[in-house]
Amino acid sequence: MRLDKLLAHSGFGTRKEVKDFIKKGIVTVNGEIAEKDKMQVDPQTDEVCVNGEVITYEEFVYYMLNKPAGYVSATEDNLYPTVVDLIDDYYRDDLFPVGRLDVDTEGLLLISNDGVLAHQLLSPKKHCPKVYYAKINGIVTNQDVEAFFNGITIDDYQCQSAELKILSTSATTSEIEVTIYEGKFHQVKKMFIAVGKEVTYLKRIRMKDLCLDNSLQLGEYRHLTDEELDRLKV
Repeated sequence: MRLDKLLAHSGFGTRKEVKDFIKKGIVTVNGEIAEKDKMQVDPQTDEVCVNGEVITYEEFVYYMLNKPAGYVSATEDNLYPTVVDLIDDYYRDDLFPVGRLDVDTEGLLLISNDGVLAHQLLSPKKHCPKVYYAKINGIVTNQDVEAFFNGITIDDYQCQSAELKILSTSATTSEIEVTIYEGKFHQVKKMFIAVGKEVTYLKRIRMKDLCLDNSLQLGEYRHLTDEELDRLKV
C-alpha cells in the first residue's frame, strides 16, 4: 500500500495533508524518515510513525449509522448529499453503504469497506431479515398480515413471505413492524400500495441480528462492537 494512502486511511488527514507531513520529515518507516509519499509499505509488518506515534491500520471498518431523511444511500450523487458524507471521523475513499435506504427513509444503515460481508448480507440467497417500523395511512388488517405472509406481488414480481405485525391503529392510520428478506426498490412502500395503503414514515430498526442503537441521533454513527460484528458474520 502507498504510504500516503495508509496514513489517510488511518486518520491523519487527506492525501494532500499527509503528503505535507511526509515532506516535513515527521513520518518514519521502520525508524527511517520517509522521503516519498508513493513509498510502498506493508501495514502488517512495517512500523509507520507520525511524530513518533505508531499508527494502527484497520483494513476493514464498520459503522452503524442512524440515517436521516434527505440523504441518498450512495457514495456520490448529483442531487442529494450521500450517507458517506456523514462519516467524518477520518478520510477514507473506500467506504460504501451496505444496501440502501430510500432518500426519505430513516434508520439503521451499515457503512463499511468490506465487500465480502456486504455480499453475505445482501445476497437474496442468504435471506437476511430486515425489520422496519412504519406509519401507515389506512387501517392495516389481519387480511393484510395474511397477504404479506403469502407474498405480495409488486411490479409483476411476487415478494418472498414477509412478517407484518400491527402495533396500533387509530381512526385512519396504523403503526406496524414488517420483516422482509429481500431488498427490492421501494419494496415496503409498494407492498402497502398493493393492499391499498400508503407508507407515510419508514425507519429500519434491524438488519439480521444488528439492532439500531437508540442512543444514536439522526445523522450520528459509531463503530460496531466486536460482538455486533460477530453476530453479523454468523
